[in-house]
Amino acid sequence: MTAAGGASPPDHKGELRVVGTSVTREVELLLERLATSIGKRAPRVLQVGSRALLSDRNERNWRGLVTKRFGDRARFVGIDLLEGANVDSVLDICSSPKQLGAKLGDDPFDLVICCHVLEHTRDPLRAARNIESLLRPGGLAFVATPWSQAFHATPDDYWRFSVRGLMLMFEGLEILSSFYSGGDVGLDVAYRVERDGRPELDSRAGAVEQGLFQVVLDHEDNRAVLARQATERLPVSRTYMPTLFVNVVGRKAIA
Repeated sequence: MTAAGGASPPDHKGELRVVGTSVTREVELLLERLATSIGKRAPRVLQVGSRALLSDRNERNWRGLVTKRFGDRARFVGIDLLEGANVDSVLDICSSPKQLGAKLGDDPFDLVICCHVLEHTRDPLRAARNIESLLRPGGLAFVATPWSQAFHATPDDYWRFSVRGLMLMFEGLEILSSFYSGGDVGLDVAYRVERDGRPELDSRAGAVEQGLFQVVLDHEDNRAVLARQATERLPVSRTYMPTLFVNVVGRKAIA
């Protein structure tokens, strides 16, 4: 991904700001972008990893959100490795382009949603390339991945990503927005790091981001925290991070 409006992140001179938002609001903005990009045409939307699980209490019903926004004319396709609720086709996003085309057809998508999936794929770079290829020119991708999260093998757990790591993987997309979000059930808070009203994508912002979501305890405080846990915790660190997700919205270039 590149920064919106240029081939590389711009060197802004304005003040770096941390802007509070919510995932709900960012999703609304995403659907507004989609509506603007398609005009009066019915959108075609793909959700990668769409199977509904009882454990996913914090997951959004993307099919419902798209239908609510665009009505029954919207064409929504959900794919997953396994059959289940909300799955239209059993398909691996890491499959070959030929296999994807056989299941999904040749008609490109206006929006591809890939939330909490890439960390479970054996080849996330291939998944990223496939997502890019499935988009029509000007199409949008919404990608959410963990930066800090407990091991969760569904079916396995391989990777963690930063915003700039996703930019390297999705090099064919222009980044329009990025934000951090949490993982607690019922907690809908998110934060954007911006400069001059645009996402700050330069690596120099890393020092600020590093301090936003990390807690370093002294030895006695650390012992007290561990002592309050219901089950045993091993004292391997005095530095803790919350469950933290990185979210990006990218747009495929119009040829």
